[in-house]
Amino acid sequence: MLNIKEVKAHCDVPCGIYDPSAAQIAALSVIRMVDLMNAAGDEHDVAYHNDMARYVAVKESEAIKCKEEIRIIWGDFIKPPHLEGYPEIHTIVHNIMMLGGAAKQHASREKAMALLAEVNKFAEIFWKIKGVETKVAKSPYAPNEDVVYPVL
Repeated sequence: MLNIKEVKAHCDVPCGIYDPSAAQIAALSVIRMVDLMNAAGDEHDVAYHNDMARYVAVKESEAIKCKEEIRIIWGDFIKPPHLEGYPEIHTIVHNIMMLGGAAKQHASREKAMALLAEVNKFAEIFWKIKGVETKVAKSPYAPNEDVVYPVL
């Protein structure tokens, strides 16, 4: 029989690998889909309806993905000591959840940009917790918006 006095784990799969980049890419994808929707062609053309259906479907799934990625990090990684240092993270996560829902309900670039801004705030805090410096740079693909990146 083993004489184990204490066992500790911090998440469902104790790998310790968390990264907000998937949420950032999802938020960028929401913006991109809104941009494509706004640039769509002739509404009397069958291709327009096909393209629009695809843009909406991707916008919806990327908004859900963004929310889920943040929810995982917030629920599995963020601990009470992190909350003491960054109490605003609860409000940021709530804003992401609300804006992700708004991104699904609307075709608003303003709401999609607000979603990215909140995800970037979350990413900046995440990397500070990990002790990693960050920088802001344009994404290297459309919609070419500012994203918080770790300096590695």
